[in-house]
Amino acid sequence: MRKLFLASLLAFTAGAHAADIERFVIVANGETVGHLIATHNRNTVDIDYAVSDNGRGPKHKEHLVLEPSGIPREWSIEGTSLMGGRVSERMSWKAGTESWVSQADQGEHQTPKPELYIGNDASPWALGLYQHVLAKAAGGTADVLPGGQLHLEKLSPVSVGDGPTKLALQAYLLSGIDLTPEILLIDAHGRLFANLSDSLLVREGYEKQSETLKALGRALTLERLQAMQRKVAHPYDAPIRIRNVHLFDPQSLTSGPAVSLVVFQGRITTIEPEADTTGHADEVTIDGRNGTLVTGLHDMHSHNTLWSGPFYLAAGVTTVRDMGNDNLMLLGLIRQLDAGELPGPHIIPSGFLEGRSPYSARVGFIPDTLQQGLEDVHWYADRGYVQIKIYNSMNPDWVKPLAAEAHKLGLRAVGHVPAFTTPDRMIEDGYDEVTHVNQLMLGWLLAPGEDTRTPLRLTAMARAADLDLSDPRVRHTIDLMKAHHTDLDPTAVIVERLMLSRAGQVNEADAPFLDHVPIGYQRYRKRSYVSFKDDTEKARYDKAFAKVIDALALLHKEGIRLWPGTDDTTGFTVHRELELYVKAGMTPAEALRVGTFDCDQYLTRDQRYGSLQRGKRADFFLVPGDPTRDISAIRQIELVMKDGVIYYPSEIYGELGIKPFALPPPLTPPRSNR
Repeated sequence: MRKLFLASLLAFTAGAHAADIERFVIVANGETVGHLIATHNRNTVDIDYAVSDNGRGPKHKEHLVLEPSGIPREWSIEGTSLMGGRVSERMSWKAGTESWVSQADQGEHQTPKPELYIGNDASPWALGLYQHVLAKAAGGTADVLPGGQLHLEKLSPVSVGDGPTKLALQAYLLSGIDLTPEILLIDAHGRLFANLSDSLLVREGYEKQSETLKALGRALTLERLQAMQRKVAHPYDAPIRIRNVHLFDPQSLTSGPAVSLVVFQGRITTIEPEADTTGHADEVTIDGRNGTLVTGLHDMHSHNTLWSGPFYLAAGVTTVRDMGNDNLMLLGLIRQLDAGELPGPHIIPSGFLEGRSPYSARVGFIPDTLQQGLEDVHWYADRGYVQIKIYNSMNPDWVKPLAAEAHKLGLRAVGHVPAFTTPDRMIEDGYDEVTHVNQLMLGWLLAPGEDTRTPLRLTAMARAADLDLSDPRVRHTIDLMKAHHTDLDPTAVIVERLMLSRAGQVNEADAPFLDHVPIGYQRYRKRSYVSFKDDTEKARYDKAFAKVIDALALLHKEGIRLWPGTDDTTGFTVHRELELYVKAGMTPAEALRVGTFDCDQYLTRDQRYGSLQRGKRADFFLVPGDPTRDISAIRQIELVMKDGVIYYPSEIYGELGIKPFALPPPLTPPRSNR
């Protein structure tokens, strides 16, 4: 038996080649943005991992000592995480005790032999390690430390490359680590060949196959999601009557008396007092049990993936504005969502335009000349995009002509404040919105020449602790925004997450849902994005974020429109964004209106969406409480309807390996076909 284990380990650590080094590249939008090098020496593996995309990325070294089974008995990780936070992680097994220390936690477990530990800040190489161990586990499932289970599912065999470089590979689905599963390609020697995530990890020498691999990952994911849609979507040909519910009215900002609402063929057809309701035998009847119906929420700053759709639906988000993506992927995703093939919200697309620099984000278009940029604006307009979004590395001198071209074609111009310019200039040059509250506030905090293409766009926010909001610079910016009718897409929730993350602690924003999700994501959220020198610096970040909330309160008071976005894909953060608006002085009902009707009015969709009225599209959700009194009631969603199709969040979360937050309301099917 020991010889078999040793043979397995040798195959895993030696692989298909005589060399003892595995080399990978990380590819985003067709460009190389990082590397991973794994050096094997007997039973040890040393890893050099670095990513630089959009001015950020993890960079660290790992050292593992493996048992013959392939399970690590020692594992260290040293370096920095996505935004530069310090990583120092250790796991070891000795004399029957397995212990670990990470940013998220520390603990120990008594066990006669090492058990599989899930690295908190591990590189993607660890995914191949987990696959190797799970492939030998009964049912492909194993309990892991510090908690939870991983599951491995064998998919289809595939081949990559041509001629002498052609490889036969096996595809696997690995779930239980993060919110979404990983698709891995494993070679004939049991070694990782590729991880088909948004930022593709692929064996060096096969970079030219990146588009083929992306297409493969998309196809395998679509198969999964199409199967999910068939399970969780509940369309009915009969009228659907939801009884005994209160309707949120964005005009009166109240939830009103109990009514009965009927949906047929995707539209609201009847609203009548509950006391007058008789119903018909051929209807589907749902008992709302005195709950509240709210028209669908919006995420006005999303970056959609194939997997983001079910998360949004389960959170009551039926419309999102995508703020930058792989253009062809996004257009294909919109078509499939509109056709009802996949679970997910309506997507309103924004056209991403970035400048060329070592810090460029690899999505959308990166024009090399102004003329190319103007042509890109037309490309977006021709395909129905509602706006262009300008990013960090854009030449500030190009913004005015790009915005003018967008306006000429009926598009808005929004974006980050490019490096080495100011929000004031961007507003004067044609911005209809500034993206992110930190991008706006940095105009009051930075010195000339400071480079916001780097994590400085986060760390400089600590200076807000000393910001006087009555400063003339603040007043000047607000006056400009009012004069030019410029709005703000704050994404306050992501700023909160970045500024208030503390190693080993649960952020207030994540507390309501974190114990419902897989262990890897729980631990990911218990880490710091910033390397703090001491407690005094932590206190400055706390004070600075409080000033962010004060700034939002001031902007709201001055009549600057705030559009609720998250820069995330889960839906959980949409709820938190609205909670932060309440902290900034809105009433719960005002925050609800901003997140529903006001967004649809701004997106020129309010004739069909945005309120619960006869003739409008049936996009809404049901909660047992009254969110006009407590905005956090929107976290307990029992039912979601999108274009007349019923979804139960409990079913969607069950498919995603997440513990549900509420159970479905009682439903009675039709009793006749009159």
